[in-house]
Amino acid sequence: MNDRVRIDIADGVADVRMVRTDKMNALDDPMFAALIEAGRAVAGNPDVRCVVLSGEGRAFCAGIDLNRLANRGDARQADPPLDRLAERTHGVANKAQYSAWVWHEMPVPVIAAVHGVAFGGGFQVMLGADMRYIHPETKLSIMEIRWGLVPDMAGTVLMRALARDDVLRELTYTGRIFSGQEALEYGFATRVCTDPYEAAHATAREIAGHSPHAIEAAKRIWNSECANAHDALVLESVEQMKLLGSPNQRETLAAHKEKRAPVFQSAR
Repeated sequence: MNDRVRIDIADGVADVRMVRTDKMNALDDPMFAALIEAGRAVAGNPDVRCVVLSGEGRAFCAGIDLNRLANRGDARQADPPLDRLAERTHGVANKAQYSAWVWHEMPVPVIAAVHGVAFGGGFQVMLGADMRYIHPETKLSIMEIRWGLVPDMAGTVLMRALARDDVLRELTYTGRIFSGQEALEYGFATRVCTDPYEAAHATAREIAGHSPHAIEAAKRIWNSECANAHDALVLESVEQMKLLGSPNQRETLAAHKEKRAPVFQSAR
């Protein structure tokens, strides 16, 4: 993991950085594995209350390593084998999909800090985050059509909740490059920031200061796929019942009353 992704944890915030800077953090099989390993490590750490996901160097992630595509003449020798992509090797996902999906199913909020470029697979990794803070001059693209492919790293699931259907179709069919400002207009960006990394960390620290049980319950609600209003309303009630009168909820009220910083129990 160290030659592709690094993790630093401080004050409840996990700083997860892609560090393949010589390739603009392009995605190859070791990068897929490193993102998954990092995601699982962070998810299993009870001290983590929020995650900032970013890329070092000139870019967030330039997408698929084109050498990886060029060298995949024999589908049976690829990793994962190209003729077995439909196999679910990581829960609901295959290996490449899970490098993005792992951030979506993370028990705590994830903020992607995006600069430079986020192309193709890199764009889809960004979509796995709860929030995306993007520099206005960032270049983004659903670029797979340029390589004769379709987005296949969970992007087709994650995009649908963010942008209009006709916008998704245009960007997918054309592979057009668009700016961070356009990403905000389309619904992909949460904020446009001149320093997305620092802005993401400021929000992460704020989130980490709240009750971890309440934050994780809120993420479960937003990640739920309730089929109807009845199920969604029941889920709200179930999560709220678990929080009301709990140690962290009482500590939240006590700290507010006593005008001090709360001291929370871990949620995991």
